[in-house]
Amino acid sequence: MRLLVINPNSTEAMTRSIATAARASAGPDVEITATTPANSPPAIQGPEDGAAALPGLFALVEAAIGGVARPDAMVIACFDDTGVWDLKARSPVPVIGIGEAACQAAMLVAQRFSIVTTLPVSVPVIEDNLARYGFANRCARVRAANVPVLDLETNKTAAEAAVRAETERAVREDGCGAIVLGCAGMADLAAGMTADLGLPVIDGVAAAVRLAQVFAPSPKKAHATA
Repeated sequence: MRLLVINPNSTEAMTRSIATAARASAGPDVEITATTPANSPPAIQGPEDGAAALPGLFALVEAAIGGVARPDAMVIACFDDTGVWDLKARSPVPVIGIGEAACQAAMLVAQRFSIVTTLPVSVPVIEDNLARYGFANRCARVRAANVPVLDLETNKTAAEAAVRAETERAVREDGCGAIVLGCAGMADLAAGMTADLGLPVIDGVAAAVRLAQVFAPSPKKAHATA
């Protein structure tokens, strides 16, 4: 299976981190390519950045699905699910956003979940997505840790401390049975937080990669319909 994982922002270090998380969650028969548009914002923080990322994202996807080695599925590795609905409508292969995937996973393990994201500017975008997906009544709260996205790469110790503190507040205050980490750059925090907090802490990259393996066409089926 060929899986294309796209980081819609242009920060290569974050793309590498996302690739590492994706490969750790993939089966042995999954070939993962991680990439990013060249002309996108360095971080997607709010609707303006999301809109600015769309031209490069759409061009990258069009090139991928029109290429010789077309992927069997695609993961859009931005928790805002930037461009995902447009891509679902136009793509011949499954397109999975990490925001939707993470929330789906959380609802399988808990009645209610909370989301811990980066900055307050991202909260309305995520809340709008929850309403669009029909998940709003299962989400206790969307919280911001007041961590700029790029700090997850450049100031990891302080950023992780802030995310952990907000996650602990969510557990104390929200009555939730699971936590969703609301940024692809938080992928490497999920396992340690799950162990420390004693409840599921879900990373959207891992959730999306695993779902992609379920929904991508099997090699035999893809060959038969090619």
